[in-house]
Amino acid sequence: MAAVALRSCRRGLSHILSNGGPAALSSQRLEGARRHKSTVQYASRPDLPKLAYRRVKGKSPGVLFLPGYASNMNGQKAEALEEFCRSLGHSYLRFDYTGHGASEGVLSEGTIGTWKKDVLYVLDELVEGPQIMVGSSLGGWLMLLAAIARPEKAAALVGISTAADHIVTVYNSLSLEARKEFEEKGSWTLPTKHPEEGLYDFNMDFLKEAENHCVLQSPIPITCPVRLIHGLKDEDVPWHISMQVAERILSADVDVILRRQGQHRMSERDDIKLMVYTIDDLIDKLTTMV
Repeated sequence: MAAVALRSCRRGLSHILSNGGPAALSSQRLEGARRHKSTVQYASRPDLPKLAYRRVKGKSPGVLFLPGYASNMNGQKAEALEEFCRSLGHSYLRFDYTGHGASEGVLSEGTIGTWKKDVLYVLDELVEGPQIMVGSSLGGWLMLLAAIARPEKAAALVGISTAADHIVTVYNSLSLEARKEFEEKGSWTLPTKHPEEGLYDFNMDFLKEAENHCVLQSPIPITCPVRLIHGLKDEDVPWHISMQVAERILSADVDVILRRQGQHRMSERDDIKLMVYTIDDLIDKLTTMV
């Protein structure tokens, strides 16, 4: 099993900064993520909805960002990563899953399998060479599924508030009476901690399909470097899920980084800096290994 290293969110940052690290990843760079933004493109797939994406061409390893459920590619983390990759000259791609953001499709008709296929399509058709996959929440789960299915495309993984198996785990933790009630109703309504997002409504077919993609019941056959960042104040996805992922991944190079004040979205300035520094460190590690 993987050796799990718990380390302070500050450890290693001074080294990166003293060596000019994302050098230049100053406050202005983070604030300037909207400048020189890449243009939206659409990938046409036979008999499947078009996927919207933004791409910056550059050197390897590339960085691929996977957003969370009901989120999109225009969030703060996604845009800050584009600015960072552009500054280093590395390729970068962010996109919207089927039924999300600017992509075609209906969110309520999507499944974990649907969105896994989206990620695999991007890996197969839209990017070149191994990628550092950065997955946020649901994107962290999809990141694991993609790395299992396309190990040759996984240079490294960075999970942010990784929600592996989470929706299935929460549903199965309900009482038998509650589950029976939802099954008779045909759907499960789940409140969120973010009022602006309203309620999430999952039908029983979605939940049953999601069970086919659970990864925490056995060793996870991933051998690339893995970094899992999670906030201790995450009220949506408990931080111990990242610990479970780390314990099951077969890679010998796994770090879990816990933020004492971190919440689920991990979109505060210091959260984004930590994410960027972590990726910069991985790029340095991967390019040094070549």
